[in-house]
Amino acid sequence: MKINKKPTLKRTINLFTLTMYGIGIILGAGIYALIGKSAGMAGNSLWLSFLIASLVGGFTGLSYAELVSMFPKSAAEYIYVKNSFKNKVLAFSVGWIEIAADVISASVVAIGFAGYLYALTGVPIVLGALGLILVLSLINFWGIGKSTKLNVIFTVIELFGLLLVIFFAIPHLGSVNYMEMPHGFSGVLGASALIFFAFIGFEDIANITEETKDPKKIAPKALIFSIAITTVIYLLVAISAVSLAPWDSLADSTAPLAYAVSNKIGQNAFLLLSIIALFATANTVLILLIVGARQIYGMSNDGSLPKFLSRIHPKRRTPWISVFVVMLIAMAFVFLENITIVASITDFATFVVFFFVNAAAIILRFTMPKLKREFRMPLNIGKFPIISFLGILTIIVLTFHLEPLTILIGFLLFLTAIPMYYVLRKKSGIKI
Repeated sequence: MKINKKPTLKRTINLFTLTMYGIGIILGAGIYALIGKSAGMAGNSLWLSFLIASLVGGFTGLSYAELVSMFPKSAAEYIYVKNSFKNKVLAFSVGWIEIAADVISASVVAIGFAGYLYALTGVPIVLGALGLILVLSLINFWGIGKSTKLNVIFTVIELFGLLLVIFFAIPHLGSVNYMEMPHGFSGVLGASALIFFAFIGFEDIANITEETKDPKKIAPKALIFSIAITTVIYLLVAISAVSLAPWDSLADSTAPLAYAVSNKIGQNAFLLLSIIALFATANTVLILLIVGARQIYGMSNDGSLPKFLSRIHPKRRTPWISVFVVMLIAMAFVFLENITIVASITDFATFVVFFFVNAAAIILRFTMPKLKREFRMPLNIGKFPIISFLGILTIIVLTFHLEPLTILIGFLLFLTAIPMYYVLRKKSGIKI
């Protein structure tokens, strides 16, 4: 008698495509949209803000690298917290806020795409954003192989745009004082807290490991490579931007990188960078939609969300219901148009998640010391990982440099998970 096996996610991702995936989401809308606002806070010391943000990302990235070598599963953050804290409410809350951050971010970045599209073609912003989410969701449904190939193409294009900024800035390097801090070091830290949105994405590597070949070995390498490569590029772009245009002019521009280049080169450069920005923002939306769907799939597959959300399409081998649920939610949030405010809320949500991920890495060193780790963080005192501890400290510092309203909204978003947990347990009968 033939037994019909439950379809599983298809493992097609290798080290190159996973690293490009990480680079693609990191080098996305954040650098193109938020570098201007950050320059207004940090002045010519913008590069220092990027360096600080990269350190926070690097510390937490190494924690992720160790954890993903232990638990290569979708809904990664939920799995890490569940196994370390042994608290299902907390694990659900962390998974919930991570999903919310990704889906809302996808909506806002889609608006950013639509803004560029409107400037170039006149297509209404809401229509452009909804159309982008629909098309990319269909690609997401079609298969992870198609999505990652498209991601590689878009990543190459957006990388070319950033390298173009650096190239045009070469004759102007050294033209300003790169230690100028118009708002002091506090302004530099405030810019770091905001620009951290540009680094968000490396953690999403952990959420597609069920579609990765040999994930315990490949995922840690992809995490480290993507953070290192993007940090170097970001530092060079930050120095280049303030070399091409005054920091206060960048702060007033809605297309800061395009403005920076056009300030020295001309209007044709503005058009070129705007077109490249379309690919950058589209790439970010694509990856956020992929990850949001995989997080919902992972939590559903583990029993923390209704089971139907983990259904896999038998032919396409993708979590198709989760894909279209994320699509509908992202479309609903299209009307949130202030990218700075929502980016800050996303940063707060991410800081919360990163706090618990670093804490999970510390706890698991003591509660599961014998569990095999294909990657183990350096710099330890006995079992205690110093890097994870530094990750927690730097996250706390940056969190308190966000606006109070942002912290309040983010905290309330986190708290909504608690009633959601009990409603689902009572009405759906799921095993959370």
